[in-house]
Parts: sequence; structure tokens; C-alpha cells
Amino acid sequence: MADPHELYLIRHGIAEERGDSWPDDTKRPLSEKGVARLRKGTRNLAHIGVSFDVMLTSPLVRTRQTAEIIAAGLDPHPSIVTIDSLAPDGTYAAIVGDLEKHARKKRIALVGHEPGIGELAARLIGSRHAIEFKKGAIARIDLEDLPPAGPGHLRWLLPPKILRAIKR
Repeated sequence: MADPHELYLIRHGIAEERGDSWPDDTKRPLSEKGVARLRKGTRNLAHIGVSFDVMLTSPLVRTRQTAEIIAAGLDPHPSIVTIDSLAPDGTYAAIVGDLEKHARKKRIALVGHEPGIGELAARLIGSRHAIEFKKGAIARIDLEDLPPAGPGHLRWLLPPKILRAIKR
């Protein structure tokens, strides 16, 4: 595959618990633990040479915060673009449409939610079985074209525990 598009699918970090404190789920933020774990994981991502040209994120607070923490920990800092298609009710067709707008970029991160991010990953690699993404997990999928003309290649999937355990 000559000069593929690298897509990085990321599930948001650990958020505050649902409940009376957050009646509007779209405004539920990351927890202190979620922020700390994302920062550590981002240092390790940078250590292994991961970088992004752009980060596309769901409009929900916890995904936007996840994108901001990761972007701040990478050099150069990628731009962040909020897209509605990555919200929990987004569709595959809408996500692909948004991806096409960034087809000139080679390294694109998408920050979203489960089960959508796992279903998107499966669809991009031609699987009928969703891939499980723990909170803060990241996967790299290489695609020849945007929009995808065929199945991409899953290069790696790092659960958050492994990501945080990477030694310098």
C-alpha cells in the first residue's frame, strides 16, 4: 500500500458517572482520573512517534476534551474539528462524508463513542463484528483511499492499559 491514509480511531477517556449531576449526557465531562490517564497515554503515543494532521471529534464534551488533551500532548499540535457524524447517533455514511473533506490529510484521528467507534473500525476493515474499544483506547487503520474503496488494514489496537504501560 503506497502512502496510505492513516486513520486513528479513539474512544473518549473515562467520564463522570451518568446521573443526577449530569442530566444532559452531552455535557458530561471527563473525570479527573480520565484526564490523568489520557495525559499519560498521550505522552506514550508521542514517544512511539504517533502524530496527526487533524483530529475529528464528536461534539459531546467528553470527546472534545479527549481530543484537546491528546492534541496538546503532541508536537506539532493537530487542529481539532467538531463533526456531528461522530456523535452517538451518527451514521457510517455521514462519517465517510466528513472524512472525504479531509482526504488531503494523511493522518486523521477520529474521537468518538462506543458502540459507534468499534462498529466503524469493523466496517473499515471489512469485519461484521464490532471491535471493542475500552475508554481511551486507540486503533490505527490504514486505507488506500478516502472514501474507502475496499477494506483497510488494522495496523494496531492499543487498549488504554497497554498504552499507559509503554516504557520510554
